[in-house]
Amino acid sequence: MMDSDPDECIFETDDHGHERGMVSASPHRPMEVQNNNNRANQQAEEESSNDEAMDENLSATVHISGIEVSIAHDINSEPYNNQQQQMRQQQSHSSNMYMSDLPGANFRDHSFHHMLHHKSSSSQSSTAAARHSSNEVSMIDAASSIASSTHRSIGEQQGSRNDDDDDSSLLSEKYVEDRDNSITQFQNWSENEQVDFVQNLLHLMCHYQHGQVNNVLKPMLQRDFVSVLPQRGLTHVAETILSFLDAKSLCSAESVCHEWYRVIQEGHIWRRLIERNVRTDSLWKGLSERRGWGQYLFKRGSQKDSYYHQLYPRIVADIEKIEDNWRRGNFHLDKIQCRSDNSKGVYCLQYDDEKIVSGLRDNTIKLWDRKTLENTKVLTGHTGSVLCLQYDNNVIITGSSDSTVRVWDVKTGEAINTLVHHCEAVLHLRFDNGLMVTCSKDRSIAVWDMISAREINMRRVLVGHRAAVNVVDFDDKYIVSASGDRTIKVWVTSSCEFVRTLNGHKRGIACLQYRDSLVVSGSSDNTIRLWDIESGACLRILEGHEELVRCIRFDNKRIVSGAYDGKIKVWDLQAALDQRSPPHNLCIQTLMKHTGRVFRLQFDEFQIVSSSHDDSILIWDFLNVSDMNENRNNLVV
Repeated sequence: MMDSDPDECIFETDDHGHERGMVSASPHRPMEVQNNNNRANQQAEEESSNDEAMDENLSATVHISGIEVSIAHDINSEPYNNQQQQMRQQQSHSSNMYMSDLPGANFRDHSFHHMLHHKSSSSQSSTAAARHSSNEVSMIDAASSIASSTHRSIGEQQGSRNDDDDDSSLLSEKYVEDRDNSITQFQNWSENEQVDFVQNLLHLMCHYQHGQVNNVLKPMLQRDFVSVLPQRGLTHVAETILSFLDAKSLCSAESVCHEWYRVIQEGHIWRRLIERNVRTDSLWKGLSERRGWGQYLFKRGSQKDSYYHQLYPRIVADIEKIEDNWRRGNFHLDKIQCRSDNSKGVYCLQYDDEKIVSGLRDNTIKLWDRKTLENTKVLTGHTGSVLCLQYDNNVIITGSSDSTVRVWDVKTGEAINTLVHHCEAVLHLRFDNGLMVTCSKDRSIAVWDMISAREINMRRVLVGHRAAVNVVDFDDKYIVSASGDRTIKVWVTSSCEFVRTLNGHKRGIACLQYRDSLVVSGSSDNTIRLWDIESGACLRILEGHEELVRCIRFDNKRIVSGAYDGKIKVWDLQAALDQRSPPHNLCIQTLMKHTGRVFRLQFDEFQIVSSSHDDSILIWDFLNVSDMNENRNNLVV
């Protein structure tokens, strides 16, 4: 049921600058579970831009009660008009080159080669191994040239001998006698003298003669390095060179000759190829852990190389199946029903392979076992709803509507610190690498230095938003904040100085993620916007949700969003960044299993974990999908 209770986590301002709970831009008929009599109709409100509040542009620092406060105002601020600005397009060019079929090669598994070719053309850009493509090109060209030269040089040499026989009748006896004498004299000279003599001869020749000489020299200069290096005790060099080949080229190389095949097998090149992908691609790394074959990597002698050769196509098939499940919306669904005693709703969560940590409206933090889905621990201490949380290997840090930030020991659940600074609800927080940023309904952002779990000191307060600050994110370069005043503000992480404001949303902003130079935000105007943080340009607007977009996350491939309409939408990130892509092709899939507003979600390559006002946590598994439940979802309560 789409409850009409106010959401304690996000706020915006009305036309008169008064704070209110954030609502969607247009009314939407809720999903009904019980009768909805006596429910008032909600009217859409139009909001002014409050230009009178944006009167000066300055970045200033003042001291209030001994605390440094950074203030941001905008001079002559106008909403960003992306029709008047030229959009910055981000294009990534990755060249995926493969060794062409070597002469005389006889592939042993044509279906395998076809699958590898299909895989490389459809998803190479998502793998970090593509960074080696520039190195692979020269290796592949060399290998192809050497293999083909084996056949070509024999024919050319045979042809040249036949030509010599044909031309020998045209040579005079005196020339033959002089030639033999010259060769005898040439052999008596030192190497340097011989080189000097040949150079002088070449200078006396015409261009046609240079071509004839080149035809003789070319096959002489070519070497089968893979076969020659082991003969000289340099097998490891040949193995290292071959280890840079991609799978299709490696198949071709195995078919060149017995010696190449032996070097590849004894050098465990297939194992090294898989290990390289596991090191550079999170999808491969995750599969190695979930499927169990990771235990045979990064050590010699555990398996023969034929095992890894057979394993590679199975991994590729697994990856293709996962991608297909995302596209088609095939998943296995697990459900955790939180069964809160009083107020129902799961406002925030985070997960790993062992546990899920959730913050609830009933003032508690609950921990769940990933395998059994059972509640393992309940942390109590907050006197208001737990609105935000984050944890690492040592601590869980939570923010609450009771205006406090609390620090808990992740193993014991013991409360070890309480931070009191904000004068209203703490709506969001983020911490990393000794720095923490919190934001509040009191319209301020606090930056903290985390020396230890028990010693967390205030560094700076950032002010400038005209409404509650609903979400923050940061990296080493920028702190990014979004507010109910419809703006996104950018600050320098190191100095906390104000940089710029991103304008465009028509209503308050409820959620945001920032990574590299991309910011993705969701708003109560029911849209998602993609921004270039350096220029402030809006790169794309995604439309599809029918109510307020409450939570959003993205990785290199996808954007996943959740909204008050109870839906989770999966979007193609790369297509969204390509201005040539039509809008109707951007949403890959819409998932509908929650019966209330979607409050929070996180995802990785294999799953989405989401929480809702319906007091549930859903785990959408795109890896372990059997043929039987591709079209039906098993709910485990």
